[in-house]
Amino acid sequence: MGEIRKTPIPKDLGKLEEYMQNHVGLNKSFDLGVRKLMILKKGVHIYYINGLTDASYVIHIVEELVDVNDNERATSKIYDIVHNRLVHQSVEPVKTVEEAVDEVLSGLIAVFVEGAPEALIVDVRSYPGRQPSEPDTEKVVRGSRDGYVENIIVNTALTRRRIRDPRLRFEIFRIGERSKTDISIAYIEDVADPNLIEIVKQELQSIKIDGLTMADKTIEEFLVKQGYNPYPLVRYTERADVGATHLLEGHVLIFVDTSPSVIITPTTYFHHLQHAEEYRQSPAVGTFVRWTRFLGVLASLFLLPLWYLFVLDPSLLPEAIKYVGPDEQTNIPVIAQLFIADLGVEMFRIAAIHTPTPLSTAMGLIAAVLIGQIAIDVGLFQPEVILYVAVASIGTFATPSYELSVANKMARLIILIFVALFHIPGLVIGCTLYVLFVTNIKTLNTPYMWPLLPFSPKAFLQILIRRSVPGAKIRPSIVHAKNRHKQPS
Repeated sequence: MGEIRKTPIPKDLGKLEEYMQNHVGLNKSFDLGVRKLMILKKGVHIYYINGLTDASYVIHIVEELVDVNDNERATSKIYDIVHNRLVHQSVEPVKTVEEAVDEVLSGLIAVFVEGAPEALIVDVRSYPGRQPSEPDTEKVVRGSRDGYVENIIVNTALTRRRIRDPRLRFEIFRIGERSKTDISIAYIEDVADPNLIEIVKQELQSIKIDGLTMADKTIEEFLVKQGYNPYPLVRYTERADVGATHLLEGHVLIFVDTSPSVIITPTTYFHHLQHAEEYRQSPAVGTFVRWTRFLGVLASLFLLPLWYLFVLDPSLLPEAIKYVGPDEQTNIPVIAQLFIADLGVEMFRIAAIHTPTPLSTAMGLIAAVLIGQIAIDVGLFQPEVILYVAVASIGTFATPSYELSVANKMARLIILIFVALFHIPGLVIGCTLYVLFVTNIKTLNTPYMWPLLPFSPKAFLQILIRRSVPGAKIRPSIVHAKNRHKQPS
C-alpha cells in the first residue's frame, strides 16, 4: 500500500471543487454530489453520496445553516457558527482532504467553510439493507428472532443491547486501500486476554490489500493464515445472542461491514459443534441434543469407511450383524459407488443453493425418488450404499458449522481411499493421520482439539454435559480470561 497523501484543506473552495473533480469524480459519478450555500457572505460546500445518506437529516442541516443568514450578523467566526448549527450528535473535524473524502465515500457528509483549515464530518449514514431477522443457518425452536445484518452499526447495536457493560469496547479500523472497509473488534476490557486483543489488532492492521469485497472470509485468511487447511480456524455466527455469550466468556469478536457473519476468536473444534438450541432447552434436553449431534458428526466421519471395511473383509463382522454388507455383486466396484453417491449428494447440496426456492422441493423429489430408486433398479448402486451414504450425509447436515461439515466430508473421502488401498491398516493409518492433523492445528496460539488434546477433565466434562447456567461459574481457561469468574461473589 502506497503512502497516504495529506493534502491540507484549501481555504479557496474553488480549489477544493477542482480537487474533487480530478481525484474523486465530481460531475462524472452521478452519486457524488455537492450542495453550495452562501452563509453570511461566505461559501459553504456540503459533499455527499446519494444512497448512503439519510436525506431528511441532510435537509434539516441545510435548513439550519440557511437560517443563519436571517439570525446572525456577518462575522469572522463563520466556521464556529456553522459548527454550532450542525444539529447532529456526531460531528467531527478533519484537517486533510483525504480524510474528508474517505468519510464522504463511507456515507457521511463533509461540510467545508470558505477560509477554514478544517472540514466538519457529520454522520448521516443510512445504508441500504434488510431488517434484523433470524438466520437461516442457526434457527432455534425458542429464542430471539433477530440476527446480524450487513450493517456494522446495526450489528454493534444488537450486541450492545445485550451487554450494557461500560467495559464493552468496539474498536474500529478501516482496511483496504480501495474498499476502505470498516472493521470493528469487540471485547470486554476486564475479561478478554490483552495479549489476544493485541494479536488481533496487529494482524488486522498489517493487512495490505486493495479491497475486502468478500468481507469476513478475506479477514479470516489474513488473520489465521489458513492456507489449504480445510478445517475452520474461526467460528462464524449470525446470532446476536451467540456473539454476546462468547464476549462474556472472554472471546474477541470481529465485525466486518457488509457481512452478516461475525467472527469469533479463538475457537476450537468443539466450538464448531455447539448450537444455540442446546442452551434454549433444559440441561438434560440440551445434553441429549448435544450427544445426538456428536453421534451424527462421528457417523459423517467414520461410518462409510467402517462399513466399506466390512464389505472388503466380512470375516470381521460379529455373528449378530452378519447381515451387514451387499448381498449381490454389481459391475461397478463398491468404492466407486460410494464416491459417486457421496459426490452426488454434494452436487445436490450445491444445486439446492443455486435453485430458486419454489423449485427446490421439486428437485428434492427428483433426487430422492427418481434418481435414487432408478439407480438401484438399473444396477448402478446397491441399496446399502444409498442407505449408508444417506446416513453419513444426515450426520454432515447435523453438524452446526457448515465449514466443519465440508471439511469432515473431505476427511471421510480420504479415509475411504486408505481403506480401499490397505484394508484394516488403511483404516488405522487414515484415522491416525486424521487425529494427528487436527491435533497439530493451532489458531491464534490455541490448541484446536482442546479440551480433549491437551486433556482438561473439567472442561471436557462441560463439553459432554450441558451444565445449568447457575452451575457454570468459571470461564473457559482456553481464552485466558483476566477475570475467570462469571458470577460476582
